[in-house]
Amino acid sequence: MNGVWPAALTMFGADERLDEDATAAHLDRLIADGAHGLVVGGTSGEFVALTDLERQRLLEVAIETAAGRVPILAGTGAYGTARTVALTRHAEAAGAAAALVVLPYFQRPSRREILGHYRTVAAATALPLWVYNIPANAAVEALSTADLTRLHQEGVAAGVKSTLPTVHQIHELLDATGESFRVFYGGFTAPLEALAGGAHGWISGLLNVVTADAVALRESVLAGDLPKARAQWARLLPFRRLVTDPVVPGAGDLAIYRGLLRIWGRPAGYCRPPLRDLDAAELAILEKSL
Repeated sequence: MNGVWPAALTMFGADERLDEDATAAHLDRLIADGAHGLVVGGTSGEFVALTDLERQRLLEVAIETAAGRVPILAGTGAYGTARTVALTRHAEAAGAAAALVVLPYFQRPSRREILGHYRTVAAATALPLWVYNIPANAAVEALSTADLTRLHQEGVAAGVKSTLPTVHQIHELLDATGESFRVFYGGFTAPLEALAGGAHGWISGLLNVVTADAVALRESVLAGDLPKARAQWARLLPFRRLVTDPVVPGAGDLAIYRGLLRIWGRPAGYCRPPLRDLDAAELAILEKSL
């Protein structure tokens, strides 16, 4: 498992219900644009706004849509261990390639309890388990290189989505675990540095709108053409800035992605409250900025 993997948006209708047709159309477009795999039910997929039944159905729609063309990394993490086990077992039965299990959130379990959480989930399923190391959206500190290496050596963790403010952990993990552990960069601030440092791939919500260019960036890195890769990342920087310094004050990243898709005439769906979409005036501002 390598390459560019969009953390796919979940499409909701104006009535806030899961829009299966729009979701399938969006996923199909991502595959057509060259995505090597898809992350479904992750942060950009608004998993926290979905019921467990909706999460299961969303994954089924994604697997049906992909139809074997690309693997699916299923977001199955929940705060509770029992819920995470149930969602991961469903992902295994549905045909996902692996499960992405987020760090526990809201409550603050100890490091021992967090590691126990992952061990219990891994013992309950044969599906490869990836740690979603995103401390900014969790109630706990990131798992360290030593923690992840230990989980890998125990046969618990097969990979990590490293969504940290720095990229040096990627180099450390590659050195400590070798090729049997998948190390993906999970942010949108330094993919060039992460890929040049050996990351097996890139997962990000930003990839919902720049898939083809991101694939080209990775290909340049793999070819050893860093000047070309730097130029390609420079081309993508304005899109990153739309998220980090939005032209519409207060607009969230998912609203920006949906706005771009809407401007381009692609399936965009709607956010599920409390998240909100851009209104007509804000959409006009975004379009002008392009």
